[in-house]
Amino acid sequence: MELPPYATLGQRIWHYGFKLLCGLIFFFLIAPILVIIPLSFNAENFFTFTPGMLALDADAYSLKHYQDFFTNPDWQQALRNSLRIAPVATLLAVSLGTLAAIGLSQPHVPFRRAIMAILISPMIVPLIISAAGMYFFYSDIRLQGTYLGVVLAHAALGIPFVIITVTATLVGFDHSLTRASASLGADPVTTFFKVQMPLILPGVISGALFAFITSFDEVVVVLFVGSANQQTLPWQMFTGLREQISPTILAVATLLVVISIALLTMVEVLRRRSEKLRGMSPG
Repeated sequence: MELPPYATLGQRIWHYGFKLLCGLIFFFLIAPILVIIPLSFNAENFFTFTPGMLALDADAYSLKHYQDFFTNPDWQQALRNSLRIAPVATLLAVSLGTLAAIGLSQPHVPFRRAIMAILISPMIVPLIISAAGMYFFYSDIRLQGTYLGVVLAHAALGIPFVIITVTATLVGFDHSLTRASASLGADPVTTFFKVQMPLILPGVISGALFAFITSFDEVVVVLFVGSANQQTLPWQMFTGLREQISPTILAVATLLVVISIALLTMVEVLRRRSEKLRGMSPG
């Protein structure tokens, strides 16, 4: 937003000062990533910049850490575990979260604000508390250390993101469309898939992407409820930092950053498409 030509000196100072503050906060958040990415190409097994890297010597850079990630059986097993858990957890989170959002969007549902607060509480409660609670609960029902237990735990963490994004999409939804569909003889399932789902699909996909990122990057809960057979990629990274200080972690972190940026870009594209579908954007 640009300043009007008649802005006072105080308004100009506030405007540019606010921009500077936002820039400094953004740099503070992005600086660790800017350090990790070049370090992942280090030809040595160090976590610091070597003199050759600072001198931009081509021999000081290498893809050896990326090669280790794609050839090391421990890293590949962790990747396979993440790819086995995250999609299933995302599917559960999207299914349950979408249905919950649609149900809570109905004004006649009693205590819907309280129910909404409970459903999104995993976003608010510290992960360590959620993980400890899941551990004791899963121990009682014998789900601790099982694949199903990890999937359900990750789905519980992803459901709030789906509920929030789908609920935001339903804000501009015209419920007269569903009533018109019912008046023409369509059953609720047909109305959902033919009328409602195409309009809320951007929000559903956005929620699915957030749920997938949450599951794929999660490490605290899986440490409590998982076992060695469910050792995911973040778990392997945590182990690498704690036990063997493997520089391959830098390569994996860079790949995860690239994947997260790509998914978040998709979320932004879908958000804009959703706004256009609801007539909220002139573009």
